[in-house]
Amino acid sequence: MKKYLLFDNDGVLVDTEMWYYEANCMALGELGFGLPFEKYMYMMAHGTTVWEEPLRQGISQSIIDKAREKRNTYYQQFIQTKDLIIDGVEDTLKELSYKYKMAIVTTSRRVDFELIHSRTNLLKYMDFVLCEEDYPRAKPYPDPYLKAIEIFGCKKNEALVIEDSQRGLSAAVSANIECVTVKNEFTQTHDFSKSTYKIDSIKELTKLLEEMN
Repeated sequence: MKKYLLFDNDGVLVDTEMWYYEANCMALGELGFGLPFEKYMYMMAHGTTVWEEPLRQGISQSIIDKAREKRNTYYQQFIQTKDLIIDGVEDTLKELSYKYKMAIVTTSRRVDFELIHSRTNLLKYMDFVLCEEDYPRAKPYPDPYLKAIEIFGCKKNEALVIEDSQRGLSAAVSANIECVTVKNEFTQTHDFSKSTYKIDSIKELTKLLEEMN
């Protein structure tokens, strides 16, 4: 029986992924580099960085660091001004909170995460949040989800991961935790063949859990 739900954040609970891509495009463009969407999807799926190509082309680390700071600034401007709401998320979390313990497990920086959720009402449904500063290695490594299991003190078969990216799914699979992937147009080219379950909308999660339990 599932008792613990581990949610990814970006793309599952809030619609932020396109804005992170746009922020990267802006920062890389100022260095003279493009970022085709297909290339970014590959990087996102496998957990590689957009800064590898500039480094290979001889751009210094100090310049890369400044570009990364600009990217972070652009992203923060986006997440403070754009509509990030995904239909059905809050209603679903509210309903699930009566039966399940829940946490958010994200690769976002905590400063960005807190900016995002200063504009939502979602955190009140969560027992805790893990951001990139809270574990040794980010997704696709299993560390984030293993840390969540440790905090809850639960068995792996009592937990369910909810993801929307191949990288997140890989982290769940590596942690040996069942994972349901939610359809997301942004990540539709990713490989979700290892998903335990697939749903078209987070609104379907409640029914899926009822069928599982």
